[in-house]
Amino acid sequence: MIELTPLAWALLGVAALVAGLGKTAIPGSATVSVVLFAAVLPARTSTAAMLLLFIVGDVFALIAYRRHAHWPTLLRLSPAVVAGLVLGFLFLAYGDDRIVRRAIGVILLLMIAVTLWRRRQAAKAVGGPMLGITYGTMAGFTTMVANAGGPVMSMYFLATRTPVQVFLGTSAWFFAIVNLVKVPFLAGIGLFTPQVLLMDLLLTPLVVIGALVGLKLAKRMPQQLFDRLVIILTIVGAVYLLI
Repeated sequence: MIELTPLAWALLGVAALVAGLGKTAIPGSATVSVVLFAAVLPARTSTAAMLLLFIVGDVFALIAYRRHAHWPTLLRLSPAVVAGLVLGFLFLAYGDDRIVRRAIGVILLLMIAVTLWRRRQAAKAVGGPMLGITYGTMAGFTTMVANAGGPVMSMYFLATRTPVQVFLGTSAWFFAIVNLVKVPFLAGIGLFTPQVLLMDLLLTPLVVIGALVGLKLAKRMPQQLFDRLVIILTIVGAVYLLI
């Protein structure tokens, strides 16, 4: 088993709870889980361990929101996402993730700024092929390298003014599919060790609890509060990646 202090286990426990919460209520909060795992575990180990816990959360997100997905959006984004996944895998296999995490932080902050500017400039939702290509590629790349695709997709859905239920439903299917696709890639470079699997097994009940709590919160959350929380949590995650 990986040698961890009680404080480290406590942080991982909080991360597992937040991971479940993020899957069913506040997508941007999953960035907090990524931050805590990366602070406690080696970078590559944290990516693999967090992925399996996110997949557990994906199950609950699909149960709750599977009927609210907007499939034309998913199909439109898929080619760009696949390209981003391949690029991310190549970097994860051969590159230095410290540099790329800082690059991701800069990109996220720029996307937040552009999204907020566009929302102020236009009353209607923004869209177009380049928007989907840009966000889709970055989502695939960032989710493969650092499980940080959530903030990118959150900015895309905010830019297109997607309602809460459709946001959650489309996100649920998007990450359920993408996370399963990532498993053989990470397994191929030996990241799913017995220690990682055992640690995730111990943390899984906390993901389930977080997901169930999130289901209750999502039903009572107004759109404006939802949007603000997503933006704030995305900024927090982006700043962490920069430092």
